[in-house]
Amino acid sequence: MDRVREIFERENSRASYERLVGGSEDIDGIPIEQSEEQPFSWVDYSIFVLLGVAMLWAWNMFLAAAPYFQHRFASNDNLLRNFQSAILSVSTVGNLGSVIVLSELQARANYPKRIKIALSLNAAVFTLLALSTKLFLNVSAGVYFAFLLIMVLSASLATGMCQNGIFAYVSGFGREEYTQGIMSGQGIAGVLPAITQIISVLSVPQKKQHIDDGQPQASSASAFIYFLTATLVSGITLLAFFHLLSRPSSKDRMRHYDSHDTLEPSGAHSGAHKRIPLLRLYSKLFWLATAVFLTFAITMVFPVFTAQITSVRDPATAPRLFQPATFIPLGFFFWNLGDFLGRTGPALPSLRLTHRPRLILLLAIARLVFIPMYLLCNIGGNGAVVQSDFFYLFIVQFGFGVTSGYLGSNCMMGFVEYVESEEVEAAGGFMSLALVGGLTAGSFLSFAAAKAGG
Repeated sequence: MDRVREIFERENSRASYERLVGGSEDIDGIPIEQSEEQPFSWVDYSIFVLLGVAMLWAWNMFLAAAPYFQHRFASNDNLLRNFQSAILSVSTVGNLGSVIVLSELQARANYPKRIKIALSLNAAVFTLLALSTKLFLNVSAGVYFAFLLIMVLSASLATGMCQNGIFAYVSGFGREEYTQGIMSGQGIAGVLPAITQIISVLSVPQKKQHIDDGQPQASSASAFIYFLTATLVSGITLLAFFHLLSRPSSKDRMRHYDSHDTLEPSGAHSGAHKRIPLLRLYSKLFWLATAVFLTFAITMVFPVFTAQITSVRDPATAPRLFQPATFIPLGFFFWNLGDFLGRTGPALPSLRLTHRPRLILLLAIARLVFIPMYLLCNIGGNGAVVQSDFFYLFIVQFGFGVTSGYLGSNCMMGFVEYVESEEVEAAGGFMSLALVGGLTAGSFLSFAAAKAGG
């Protein structure tokens, strides 16, 4: 972590940030110079990491729970083939809608309240999902599908509220390390749910039953443990956030926060900056905005293929780790591990491509090569062209994850180099909109991937 702090200190001295020093801009009424002097706190940093984990935990939980959902939809081929794409579409549309609405409701916004509501809603959603593994097990696949989409929509609204609240709230602390902690937490949120799913399956004794056609035989006991873990994560994070609110650093931030009526999503005053036309921002950020849109649009095919690809080993004789109920979350684990490492790469200046936006866009387009690579794997247990789990896990999944995290981070870190100082906050919102737009577009295109895989 000392290494991370050294990197931030060097970056704060770069010319791209010098325009903020000595300027008239401030954060929630705190001069920037004063805000940056606030002492670094490991407690605050740890809580922001935990908030980052909770922010994306629900999203990754729904993805890694694919084996259990396949078990619930086994009686309906149409739902079995398209449930993952439906989850992606409902989740991204709900997230995009909530972000847009909350961005228009910034006057007198209470960001800590939004964070508390979001964490409480997530806890309620996963409590209901945990109960659904024990109750009403005889309902039709269609009824459970409707219930699942309602839970996905609720969780996506909570995610949007959490994103809006956390990034606005952290900006008032004047410590870039805390924002980096949130981003690290998001990366961790991709890795841990897959590990949790694997452990929850392995912790339940295997039933002696025939495994047909490689279909996952996920038990309700392991799913109950899995969903209950998400409830515990939201609950623990909520308690940690209450502790953060009680700390002197947070109380100082709240006093300045309460003295102002309007904040932008970034936490800056809406009245301190003029409105920046989106077309102007797009003309300046064409390469990076297009790259981040394409990066995440292409990325959205991975959940669909990952939910369908199984080990090349015979599921009847393979070790439990290579049986579908654990192999599918193992695939999610390798992708998210790659994504996490890719996100951290640009923290090192030598690995940064922010000064070459055209190259970033070309690399984003080049990621299309991973789609035919997925088609070489064992989709639906129908046989693989490349008979190798190593090829699937390390080359396809890990490689696809690394490129997603690496290019996404370069895009989101580099835009400040191409806009004026008064355009930074608006540009950040524009880039976030491009990112969520890419996720939304990719979620709908994933139906075509599901059809190709089926």
